[in-house]
Parts: sequence; structure tokens; C-alpha cells
Amino acid sequence: MAQKSILTGGILILVGIVATIASDSNSVTSLIPAFIGVVFVAIGLVARARPDLNKHLMHAAAAVALLAIVGSLGSAIGRGSTGWALAAQLATIVVTGAFLVLAVQSFRAARLAREADAAEATPA
Repeated sequence: MAQKSILTGGILILVGIVATIASDSNSVTSLIPAFIGVVFVAIGLVARARPDLNKHLMHAAAAVALLAIVGSLGSAIGRGSTGWALAAQLATIVVTGAFLVLAVQSFRAARLAREADAAEATPA
């Protein structure tokens, strides 16, 4: 999952940069997807460097994804975004939503594997 966090972050950084350049925006808010992406990259790099913290860091990344989804949805709906702002918000929702789905699947698979290992270790 650490690699998926880094990939997700890279995509979000690209979304922020493209939206900022394409919209010719002078506002730092157009870089919000990139800021979120930096967080994902940082979490992924730390998880790769410290495998003992991987479980906790990937839960943190899932929480960041959920916050990004809620924030982007709220902004898109609440402000009635259009143009590049809407495109960046929708891209953020899709990318972080995909990451969140993969994270939940990974958490579930890890739990099932732990339960299977525990069942095998228990004498019959």
C-alpha cells in the first residue's frame, strides 16, 4: 500500500499543477490537490522506510483520503465550482476514492489473513 500511496500522491500533485497552469490561476487554492498529494507521498515514503509503522501510516493515508473526498465534495457542491476548479475537485474525489477502496480491501485482506493464521496456530 505504501507504493499506492506514493502513486496517489503523484497523481494528485500532477492534478494540482495542471489545474493551476491550465486555469492560469494566481490563487494557491488551485494547488490544494497537490498539497494533498504531498501528504500521500510523504506517508508512503515513511511507510516504505519504516515497515513497522506501515499499518498505522496506511490507516492515516485512508483518513486523509476520506477527508479529501469530503472536502472536495463539499467544495464542489457548496460553491458550485465550474471549469478547472470542478475538474480538479472531481479528479481529487476519483483518485482519493480509488485509494480509499484499495485501502479498505487491503485492511480486510490483512485481517482475514491474521484470522486464518490464528486459526491454524490453535490446536484442534
